Amino acid sequence: MRLAFFIFISLLGMRLAASAQTDEIQVYDAEIEDQGVFNLMVHNNFTPIGRKEQAFPGAIIANDSVNGAAEWAYGVKPWFEQGLYLPVYSLHSRGEGATINGFKLRELFVRPHAHDHKFFYGLNFEFSVNAHYWESRRITSEVRPIVGVHFHNGVDLIYNPIMDTNYTGGLRNLEYVPAGRIAYNLNERWAVATEEYADFGPFRQFLPVHNQFHQVWAVIDHSSKKFINVEAGVGVGLTAGSDRLTFKLMLSRDLNSRRETVPQH
Repeated sequence: MRLAFFIFISLLGMRLAASAQTDEIQVYDAEIEDQGVFNLMVHNNFTPIGRKEQAFPGAIIANDSVNGAAEWAYGVKPWFEQGLYLPVYSLHSRGEGATINGFKLRELFVRPHAHDHKFFYGLNFEFSVNAHYWESRRITSEVRPIVGVHFHNGVDLIYNPIMDTNYTGGLRNLEYVPAGRIAYNLNERWAVATEEYADFGPFRQFLPVHNQFHQVWAVIDHSSKKFINVEAGVGVGLTAGSDRLTFKLMLSRDLNSRRETVPQH
């Protein structure tokens, strides 16, 4: 956790450049892989009705694009998961076609066994190396705090007050791009949820509301211990700066069984 705090403080002086879109549409709930377990999650997002203007010169246009990533995760400790997004890709985009957009490293620190606690929390860091048409700068990063509550009635409230940076500028130029989720667990395998993803712009001066990104989602989750976990949803934009309609499909599975835990000294 000292390492997490150090990285967080280091990133506070950074700034984000405008982003064309995202490879990952997900609210983090502080649950990680068991120690010694590998997991693969494939993200795919299709935007049939999206923004038609480039976010920066040469950027991939969101409208009619299909973007995603292969996310590899490994449980290092009960409180630490290492992740790698490789590749980040577009299967289709106007003017660019199919492209490899870069890769990301992820370090996720959490309260151990978050599912077993009413109140849970975590802190995630992502370090991205981007293609020139995916971000306006080669290196960008994300700081994602995670806070949430599991209620006894099956309802989960989760909030990720995300901050983005491209390592230029000062603290006032950090961009605020939060995500939130309200979920109802029908049983151990099925859940339905409402999610919201936003981009308010830089902290120094939020964008006018009509230029901000605000998208509300209807989501369904299915968990399986033996087969593939599925999360699917549809998102509708609320402002002129949002994509009007987006679909997401996330498929994940553990690639190995849990190893016998080595006693810690």
